[in-house]
Amino acid sequence: MSHLQQSSLRNSLLSALSPCDFDLLRSNLEPVALEVQDVLVEPNRPIGHVHFIESGLGSIVAISVADERIEVGQVGREGMTATAVVLGADQTPLLTFVQVAGSALRIRADALEEALEASASLRQLLNRYVQSVMIQMAHTALANGRFTISERLARWLLMCHDRLPSNDLVLTHEFLALMLGVRRAGVTEHLHVLEGDHMIKATRGHIQILDRTKLENLAGDCYGLPEEEYERLLKRARHHAERQGSVSYTLVSDPAE
Repeated sequence: MSHLQQSSLRNSLLSALSPCDFDLLRSNLEPVALEVQDVLVEPNRPIGHVHFIESGLGSIVAISVADERIEVGQVGREGMTATAVVLGADQTPLLTFVQVAGSALRIRADALEEALEASASLRQLLNRYVQSVMIQMAHTALANGRFTISERLARWLLMCHDRLPSNDLVLTHEFLALMLGVRRAGVTEHLHVLEGDHMIKATRGHIQILDRTKLENLAGDCYGLPEEEYERLLKRARHHAERQGSVSYTLVSDPAE
């Protein structure tokens, strides 16, 4: 993909790279479609590719020996999958699959490893992103252990809204139950609460965000710090990208896009 233009990309990490670092990756980046339920990282198997998501949403899921599952992280156009590769690991027990369809630029894991060996600045940028993912996961654990289902649901919807260019989220109650680690009936009950307060409108397979500010107020301390940490950690890279004429990035999507 030598014709790929950095200025046309929507992925924040690729947009933030210096031109030299982007050139290290350019020829190995391959555009791919992401369909719902596509597995991007298979647990305990060698990682073949890393995906820099351009649109859509990926879910990072922890799985117990007894196959109990819960979401521990999200990845959208602000980031990349398979962060284990940046840390020098060839596999992970975590599953990553497509939650909302979209597109990505993928690169072979070995090609990314070679680029990381060649560029300290590329490694620094991706290490910062890995740190932001660790903070996100830590606060997911905090939310699951110390906040109510309504607060956690508000946080989760805000995180989805951050990563998707629409107020209309394609999400089923069954999927929400899996992601939050609660019964489907519990999700339905709390969605009704949010609907009653005119924060959202829920229909079959869709949730429309009506009032983001109210969702943020409900989530309270359950939401916000990981998003701020992402911005802090990547601030220098963002400023560099802006000076080079690349697209400025933020976790919060523009609903008008």
